[in-house]
Amino acid sequence: MKKRKPIVLSEVKPEEMKKYEIAKELGLLDKVLAEGWQSLSAKETGKIGGMLSKAAKEAKLVKVTK
Repeated sequence: MKKRKPIVLSEVKPEEMKKYEIAKELGLLDKVLAEGWQSLSAKETGKIGGMLSKAAKEAKLVKVTK
């Protein structure tokens, strides 16, 4: 079994930080930090992905309208 490197939020790249922020909003951050992303169900992962997509689209709209 492969050893998992612990997640340190201060070392997370800025472009990945949104994923952790969404996990926190959904109450999943503790689970991710303790057990890793692979511990999430498909439903939980899909919810995070959907929210990331929505945020990216909104950010793109803001850039276009400015």
